[in-house]
Amino acid sequence: MHPFVDRADVLFRRSDRQGGVMGETETAHIKREVLGIGDRQKHHTRKATPLKSHAKAPDAHHRLYRFRFYPTEEQAEQLQRTFGACRWVYNEGLALRSGAWERYRVNVGFAETIRALTGWKRKEETAWLRDVSSTVLQQSLRLFFKGEARYPRRKKKGRSRDTATYVRTGFKWVEDPGRPGTGLITLAKQSVPLDIRWSRALPAGEVPVRLSVTRDRAGRYFVSVLVEERIAPLPVVFVPGTREQKAVGVDVGLASLVILDDGTKFDHPRLLKRYAEKLARLQRELHRKVRGSKNRQKVREKIARLYALISDVRRDMLNQLTTRLVRENQVLVVEDLSVRTLMRAARGKDGGGRRS
Repeated sequence: MHPFVDRADVLFRRSDRQGGVMGETETAHIKREVLGIGDRQKHHTRKATPLKSHAKAPDAHHRLYRFRFYPTEEQAEQLQRTFGACRWVYNEGLALRSGAWERYRVNVGFAETIRALTGWKRKEETAWLRDVSSTVLQQSLRLFFKGEARYPRRKKKGRSRDTATYVRTGFKWVEDPGRPGTGLITLAKQSVPLDIRWSRALPAGEVPVRLSVTRDRAGRYFVSVLVEERIAPLPVVFVPGTREQKAVGVDVGLASLVILDDGTKFDHPRLLKRYAEKLARLQRELHRKVRGSKNRQKVREKIARLYALISDVRRDMLNQLTTRLVRENQVLVVEDLSVRTLMRAARGKDGGGRRS
């Protein structure tokens, strides 16, 4: 075993016998020599400058726009490396924090994981991390410190979502003067702008706050643009001929997707039933292919594209329905009922009802 590890174990057992916590010197030794977290030496000689926090305007809100883009072969390869590096750094940061606490009862914060990332990039076996923007890798480590209730899990290739987050220093934005709200977005480590399909325009004159590039199971690439926007409130909707605000009751059920208080019904799209035959045929074809073969991967992509189609149709239908309800009514009253509970099988002594 490494002598530094033996030294750390001795320090931890000594502090445990004394019934206390390791001092700052022992903790710093473990972080530096065992965990590979560098010191903050370069900051001691640098003149301190106040941080410029990004504050929203009082009447501005953050709004997310999502667009599809088509990368070139070179861009796709670079994004593939970026997704893999973000996944590796996320898992390595999780292992670093978990191991430091479980073995030595040492807390590792965000700034310390950033310094550990610097050490990983200097190692010869992980020098490939230098091919990816440092800001993107830092954002993958920042996910640990969002204050979520669930403990983070390791990401697996092919199972986890491929995503990379770019802050303002990680991309270049050039607005098109002929079409305000659209323009050219060039990511860090890339020389060619993304070929984005601008389905709608961003707020004119606003620089994006943050970008998120994702790739779904169907192999499609999307860029989510976060901008600051002053959203004007919708006009108040009144009952015709009165000054009473219009309200509607919404009942979410099983037989119908939504039933309004005036009897209007919105049926389920039944998309899985519509594509059940095609989906079953592809599943049978998938099981006939040899595991790890290219033909099996092709069938998996066909299944992923079919599921992506179903998700897109369902999402579009829900967006149209909710937009219509919001624009035509001033107040929405939704029944406080758990649909998931209604879908559970009945339980009882006879298996056919509630237990009395």
